[in-house]
Amino acid sequence: METFRAARDFLLKHREDHATAYRDFRWPAPDEFNWALDWFDEIARGNDRTALWIVEEDGREGRWSFAEVSERSSRVANWLREDLGVRRGDRIVLMLGNRRELWEITLAAMKLGAVVIPATTLLTPADLRDRVDRGRARHVVADASHTDGFADVPGDYTRVVVGGEAVGWHPYTDADHARPDFVPDGPTKATDPLLLYFTSGTTAKPKLVEHTHASYPIGHLSTMYWIGLEPGDVHLNISSPGWAKHAWSNVFAPWNAEATVFVHNHTRFDAGRLLDAMERCGVTSFCAPPTVWRMLIQADLSRLATPPRKVVGAGEPLNPEVIERVRAAWGVTIRDGFGQTETTVQIANTPGQTVKPGSMGRPVPGYAVELIDPLTGEPASEGEICLDLSRRPLGLMVGYHGDAERTAEVMRDGRYHTGDIASRDEDGHFTYVGRADDVFKASDYRISPFELESVLIEHDAVAEAAVVPAPDPVRLAVPKAYVALAPGWEPNEETAAAILRHARAGLAPYKRVRRVEFADLPKTVSGKIRRVELRARAADPTAPSVEYREEDLA
Repeated sequence: METFRAARDFLLKHREDHATAYRDFRWPAPDEFNWALDWFDEIARGNDRTALWIVEEDGREGRWSFAEVSERSSRVANWLREDLGVRRGDRIVLMLGNRRELWEITLAAMKLGAVVIPATTLLTPADLRDRVDRGRARHVVADASHTDGFADVPGDYTRVVVGGEAVGWHPYTDADHARPDFVPDGPTKATDPLLLYFTSGTTAKPKLVEHTHASYPIGHLSTMYWIGLEPGDVHLNISSPGWAKHAWSNVFAPWNAEATVFVHNHTRFDAGRLLDAMERCGVTSFCAPPTVWRMLIQADLSRLATPPRKVVGAGEPLNPEVIERVRAAWGVTIRDGFGQTETTVQIANTPGQTVKPGSMGRPVPGYAVELIDPLTGEPASEGEICLDLSRRPLGLMVGYHGDAERTAEVMRDGRYHTGDIASRDEDGHFTYVGRADDVFKASDYRISPFELESVLIEHDAVAEAAVVPAPDPVRLAVPKAYVALAPGWEPNEETAAAILRHARAGLAPYKRVRRVEFADLPKTVSGKIRRVELRARAADPTAPSVEYREEDLA
């Protein structure tokens, strides 16, 4: 714990001095480490400050101190071990919404040395079967409203129900009577597995990412540094349980900083209600994906009299239009960060740095980032984002569990290959270009969908856009935009012409969007746009569509 605290305190001290933090930071390297026991329980001892604060849609709320969460998680750990037989190394599928039990079970599993398989409540029975089978789960914890999803998932696994009762399921309330003091059955190695994440699968079957008791708990010191979290902050992160970003900013980063995790529950997103909760509860730090930011700027941001002073975005790059609207309303700049389920934050605009328009910043402390030309394998000013494995960052995954071939592929040539393309300027700032499989050529020019989408979304009619290549007999391919319209706009020729005129004015001729189709954008359950599906649709001449072409609207 001492080396972990020293590393954390170093980053807090140099929170706005990126040069010093990047030059002098060193990852802790403990042989044994259990974040729940060695860190959380220690900072929770006698600590009545709020660790977790959940506000419900109807205004009800719950607040739990560090000491309360620590004691409760110990009770749960004792109950799981003594009554249900959970042992070190057992896999637990955890499928809960944003309710306090999610945090209690996460900490309890850590204390036991069990492995958590986070699962979103949006999964289908087929998805759940995949989690149980490939994850070799021995236990399942689910909300009462979701137990039916496991009815057709075979297996000899223990079932625990939260928030109600279900036939054949152990009620979570039985943990209330367990002992409040927990004694581990032995030490936890820092390299022991802790988390198995199924990726969102934007292009293929979900991969199974393995993280250890070091790679995520300690690795998220980089995420804490990016956000700028400090003791006493009230941090709100808009993310659904089951996805890596929830662990990033709803567990490890804020509690590494001894900040409060704040959650606003909602069945349907309501920007006004969210802003009211942020104002009433004094949120000081805010993280949201681009989809949420785009919805927020359509609301009256000025209704928030005391906006958070730390605002960040992650999941996909943020469009300049969103950043400018928030800066005008709140007087703060949204700071982009780049990372993956496979890692913690790698590149970011950290506090104190000058934010360049469109840039996602510089490598964060502890990450040696290179750009590699995919064709030559040599360093370049534009290329695939890679991590130097000779200086392997602690926040990098072990690999893809049960898939040695795929692991070897992404770890080849002494580098971890992210599959994302970026460019770097003379000051060392990185700008995101796109997924390697999203970038395409039109008239022999290389096209970054994100660059075109950033221009499109500046038009009032465009709520969201995704650009893919569409076959063309002359140019081989031309940029085609699938557009989700903002409220009040009709999907007709007049709207398409206005959007194409806007694109013509804002883009160089070779980058110009030449076709528009209005559609609901297909997404993964984590909210990322499935461009692979749109590419297939654009390339299929038999696919039904109402497409507006630039040449027809001239």
